[in-house]
Amino acid sequence: MRINWFKYASPASFYPLAGKMIPWFAIPAGILALIGLYIGFFVAPTDYQQGEAYRIIFIHVPAAWMSMIIYLAMAFWAIIGLIWNSRLSTMMATALAPTGAIFCFLALWTGALWGKPIWGAYWVWDARLTTQLILMFMYLGYIALQASIEDPRRSARASGLLAIVGAFNVPIIYFSVIWWNSLHQAPSVTLTNAPTMPAATASAMFILAIAAWLYTIAMVLKRVRCEILERERHASWVADLAAKEG
Repeated sequence: MRINWFKYASPASFYPLAGKMIPWFAIPAGILALIGLYIGFFVAPTDYQQGEAYRIIFIHVPAAWMSMIIYLAMAFWAIIGLIWNSRLSTMMATALAPTGAIFCFLALWTGALWGKPIWGAYWVWDARLTTQLILMFMYLGYIALQASIEDPRRSARASGLLAIVGAFNVPIIYFSVIWWNSLHQAPSVTLTNAPTMPAATASAMFILAIAAWLYTIAMVLKRVRCEILERERHASWVADLAAKEG
């Protein structure tokens, strides 16, 4: 049996599907987060240079990865929304922004806590830190711009353009430690090289990264359902749904 995926581009069709998918991502996210934290804090060995302070990478690195990935996903949905004028695409971009901003803040905060014992300062105007801070401003700007424009179409166009422009900052963040002589350490994990850390440390970090992915998907599905109800509140199917659920 062939599934007509295009029908789920309609908010009315996607709303119930999103509700069914949420537990399939939220529950594994919680389980993997517990496993990853246990390995990271009780199994992974102490770093011979940084001592116990290095364990903040189990929060910091997945949060930093997700802050960049989510912004790219947000820009992707914004492009789809601008080209095809797809309502669901703009809703997806909107739903991604708060989770991305939270991960970005978490990356900056844990980075500051890590920087104090290692660098002797919570903050330095290092290339990686500065570009990550710009990403935080891009998230906040996107959210603020959407909230400031009442007309949904104008709001989607303006915030979509901002998301696309801000996406150019993401590769700069990633390559900043390579392009400039940065205080920030070079990437410990790359697409071409094996991790240079103990197996337990790498395992914990990857498990927590997968948990962050699954958590993000669950949260975006939950938030996009709220967006659908808000923007489609005058549609007949929403009235039928409200009557059915009492």
